[in-house]
Amino acid sequence: MEQSEKIKQIIAALDLTPHPEGGYFKETYRSEGTIDPKDSGLKMEGQRNFSTCIYFLLTQGNFSAFHRIQQDEIWHFYDGAPIDLHIISKEGAYRRINIGRNFTNGEVPQYVVKAGDWFASEVAHGGSYSLAGCTVAPGFDFRDFELAGTDQLTSEYPNHAEIISRLTR
Repeated sequence: MEQSEKIKQIIAALDLTPHPEGGYFKETYRSEGTIDPKDSGLKMEGQRNFSTCIYFLLTQGNFSAFHRIQQDEIWHFYDGAPIDLHIISKEGAYRRINIGRNFTNGEVPQYVVKAGDWFASEVAHGGSYSLAGCTVAPGFDFRDFELAGTDQLTSEYPNHAEIISRLTR
């Protein structure tokens, strides 16, 4: 089966739609219970569900642009090529994490992006697609989402200008 056909099948089977940061997604879980994030020391307005989870599909040439949220986000690898997850910490340290199944080659099947860190992702070189899941607690809300502007992020972290300009819109 041709890779583009397989990607179309995944999108249809999982009922994925385009995500604002790039790629495709579908929310698969949103807990019924809610909390007031202020009770946990987080600086968020309004109630949040305990946890949320999505499917997330990236295709070659369609990256997830640098963004950040106010919660930890756990990435889980499911299928396809490994994912290159690019992270710039609040302190300005850059890290590239390979999420995949080849454990002897340094890939990990899951990884936690810390709250407030900027991150972007893309299909590893040579792959056509990557399917992952992302779990957020307290649950994701677009009020907690910030998409980076190239100029803004580059002025904050000029030593990472090359990766920032490649993975922002």
